[in-house]
Amino acid sequence: MTESTQPLPFHALPERSAPALDLLAGVKILDLTTSIAGPYAGQLLADMGAQVIKIEKPKGGDDARAWGPPFLHGESLWFMSVNRGKQSVTLDIADARGREILLKLVAQADVVLLNLVARAQRKLQLDAATLHAINPKLIHLSLTGFGVKGERADMPCYDLIAEGYSGVMDLTGESETPPQKVGTPAADLLAGGDAAMAVTAALLRRERTGQGAEIDVSMVESMSRFMTPRLMPFLGSGELSRRTGGRDSVIAIYQVFETADEPMTLGLGNDAIWKRFWEAVGQPDVAENPDFASNANRREQRTGIVEQIGQLLKTQPRAHWLDVLGKARVPAGPIQRLDELAADKALQASGFLYRTEGAGGSIPQVGLGIRFDGRTEGTATPPPALGADTESILGSWIGCDAAQIEQLRADRVI
Repeated sequence: MTESTQPLPFHALPERSAPALDLLAGVKILDLTTSIAGPYAGQLLADMGAQVIKIEKPKGGDDARAWGPPFLHGESLWFMSVNRGKQSVTLDIADARGREILLKLVAQADVVLLNLVARAQRKLQLDAATLHAINPKLIHLSLTGFGVKGERADMPCYDLIAEGYSGVMDLTGESETPPQKVGTPAADLLAGGDAAMAVTAALLRRERTGQGAEIDVSMVESMSRFMTPRLMPFLGSGELSRRTGGRDSVIAIYQVFETADEPMTLGLGNDAIWKRFWEAVGQPDVAENPDFASNANRREQRTGIVEQIGQLLKTQPRAHWLDVLGKARVPAGPIQRLDELAADKALQASGFLYRTEGAGGSIPQVGLGIRFDGRTEGTATPPPALGADTESILGSWIGCDAAQIEQLRADRVI
């Protein structure tokens, strides 16, 4: 786990220290999930003010702790990306004493997050029926590949598998290339967002009725719902969309274009924008041409229009066109690499990209990107070291004293 001694990209980010949000203050969440999707759900809830206790295996912890290189301060950056705002408790839940401790924690919790398939939940007695017998008001959330019911309920799943099922890979890439995965774990993040949304809705209902909940989030269904704008047109017309690269098959014109130096994106999504574009580039006669009056008309003549715009944009560098089109309120932008995204001054100024102090030193952060009354997520609780909060949580939640904790540690239960 060697780390560079040279300045790293995040060293250029502004430093930020802010108090936690309070929207979910007082809500206690046990996060038993690993990898990306479940931990991302837990991070979103922590960002909004919940106390999120991450339950991890005593040896190794969350699988994502080993996902590297790259590592920073000996910790996986993948792990750090989805575990901000949490406290870590190590616990062997396969051990009878570990299970007893877990059930005592469940009795105190408002929410339990799991990414175990249905069979594993029943084996470990962590299924909704068992835990609701201990805590009837508990919100029990399962985030799995295929859901907890049905013929595929016990099948394992990762982001790649869910993307393949959903159709997004079939529609990603150029027409002449093989299917491609999205460049970020999209199914993980979408399902994690769904899980956090579902928990907040269940908390609101419980506030009104006192009723707990059994929530079932499927990565395949979350990712497939993401495909709604593609799937619905097929269901209603039989027209099968195919890969088109950076070109949309419905909107004309909506794609990537080359300029004199760097590529750019351009979206002429309605008639008014179509007119503003041609006026901005000094060809108002095209805007007034009745042959191009509607999107349907433009779709019929897409090939010729794309060629015309392509030739025009190649006459000037990208910066020129972004300036011209920005002033004309025409949707256009660069195709940023990650290093360019990290240096985006607007995102830094908004507080979305920043650095803060972690247990081992300064660390980068990618923010929540949502503001409540002008505030966004707190930075006081960085991604936790494995087991860093075991003693304090077992003491404050269920009254374990120092001698009990020492014995549990000696027996490798924690």
